[in-house]
Amino acid sequence: MVADSTSTLDRQLCFALYNASRAFTNLYRPLLEDLGLTYPQYLVMLVLWERESLTVKELGAALRLDSGTLSPLLKRLQARGLLVRHRSEEDERSVAVAITDEGRDLRQRARGIPERVISATGMEIADAVELRSTLHELTAALDAAAKRETEEREDRG
Repeated sequence: MVADSTSTLDRQLCFALYNASRAFTNLYRPLLEDLGLTYPQYLVMLVLWERESLTVKELGAALRLDSGTLSPLLKRLQARGLLVRHRSEEDERSVAVAITDEGRDLRQRARGIPERVISATGMEIADAVELRSTLHELTAALDAAAKRETEEREDRG
């Protein structure tokens, strides 16, 4: 039997996406070091730069992170003075997150990061936009498939 020149692992779409994700994270690391942020913290700040204030639940939904992962990120960002957390006045079970002036100021220092990342990909803007759209579609399809699998398991069990 002759071995295929391409390993089974290298043929996996999930592995290609995993490697691309790791490469992006490795690219961001030195760019964010000057800001004192990790990549997950940067994602939190991106949402806050856009929305200014939202609940932890809304933030978790936007980032697809559970509260167990999100809470330590928020605690560190609050300790740096980039955001504040407080109980919602409308619903005390809900915790609101709001950006501080210092958090807003950090945005200015982060402005060039997206352009540097796009440049590093070697892609034209239109191609990057198309890839992002394709990845959103892929994510939606995978979410739907995972939901169906979960429902079918529950029906069987």
